[in-house]
Amino acid sequence: MSRVGRTPIPVPSGVEVKIADRQVAVKGPKGSLERAIPGVISISQVGDELVVERPDDERTNRAQHGLTRSLVNNMVLGVTQGFTKELEIVGVGYRATPKGTSTLELALGFSHPVQIDAPDGVNFECPTPTQIIVSGIDKELVGQVAANIRKIRKPEPYKGKGVRYKGERILRKAGKTAK
Repeated sequence: MSRVGRTPIPVPSGVEVKIADRQVAVKGPKGSLERAIPGVISISQVGDELVVERPDDERTNRAQHGLTRSLVNNMVLGVTQGFTKELEIVGVGYRATPKGTSTLELALGFSHPVQIDAPDGVNFECPTPTQIIVSGIDKELVGQVAANIRKIRKPEPYKGKGVRYKGERILRKAGKTAK
């Protein structure tokens, strides 16, 4: 039995879960999310907990058991607490400028500023010009938007300039040596 899959998901007060026709809909104080349940995995609500079960120990069912439990748990956490990813910008003249909560303008050493529009449900914050906070209720979407921002100018290994996740360590290379 999957250690992750067999753990019940606690449903806090104020969160409403609807399970119907291979769909799970979770509604909470921060918003609502909906997802299709893969394969033959079943989800049932017992009291104030959700239980994810699989019919047999077939390889694909074992793989989807823990995955489904994690996805539904992330939905419940997202509508109650939300998710954030923090990015840091390192480099002379590199900066981020917010244009409202859904648009971000990045100056990353290109000949033009790069404009990024947030998809629905994702917000940008810039406490300082070298710090970006991506937040939202969908963990997958928040992580993908943060990865797309990082992809614009990845940290390079010689001086470490670029966009990186907060706390990310960049392995530095030695430069050329003079003879």
